[in-house]
Amino acid sequence: MAAQKIQAYDILCRMRQVKPVVHHMTNWVTIYDCAHIVKVFGGSPVMAHAPEEAAEMTLIAASLVLNIGTLTTGMVEAMKISARTANEKGTPVLLDACGAGATSFRDRKSFELLQAAHIDILKGNASEIARLCGEAIRTKGVDASKVFKDMKMLAGQFACRYKCVVVVTGPEDIVTDGSNGYLVKNGHPMMADIVGTGCMAASVIGAFAAVEKDLLRAAAAGLSCFGIAAQIAAKSARGPGTFKEKLFDSAYNLNKKTVCRLQRIDPLKLKKAGR
Repeated sequence: MAAQKIQAYDILCRMRQVKPVVHHMTNWVTIYDCAHIVKVFGGSPVMAHAPEEAAEMTLIAASLVLNIGTLTTGMVEAMKISARTANEKGTPVLLDACGAGATSFRDRKSFELLQAAHIDILKGNASEIARLCGEAIRTKGVDASKVFKDMKMLAGQFACRYKCVVVVTGPEDIVTDGSNGYLVKNGHPMMADIVGTGCMAASVIGAFAAVEKDLLRAAAAGLSCFGIAAQIAAKSARGPGTFKEKLFDSAYNLNKKTVCRLQRIDPLKLKKAGR
């Protein structure tokens, strides 16, 4: 069955009305920005990393965002507790494989999380996702390296293997569950000039997934709205500093007319992925 057309603003509007709690166990470098972007979009972010409260906090959340950008063994163990709790409750779990491919430790912990609980959405840049797909790729810290592979195919195969939605961020974002998918063409090159847009994208997807059961649609809609906010911010930004400031304002002020006019979400043409 072909992917259905998305009205991104409808999901954004629902999220603003519900104001879902989005539990983060995330990157210390970008933790404030992740909280702030969820807040300006209309969600209610909470950042709780202690294993002693991981399960309890997850029980009150509508989605769970895990980000291994500044991982430690202890943090990963807390993530496992939260992810298993979310699975039991039926709460969507997103894993941002931040820096996968940079070190064997990150690779190993990513797979530990994938095996310890069901991950509903896996998000990363091209080199992070390619590395988790088994390709001999090295990530430049947390920045993407060039990948000379068919990322649509790799993402689709991974999605089928783990029964999840895979998001590959880049100039055009790939969103697929292995059978259907979308290509999100919103955004601006200046997003690559500030630290944290990848982490913020994961948080936005988590917020949208909190109110939209179709996680394929939730991910594509969240990325589109985030990208539209970036496009608007870039028009008046004088550089990365003012761009970041205006990004939050643009996300806060998104309206139906603007989103419907600028939304660029196309069906993704997939080759048959291996299962």
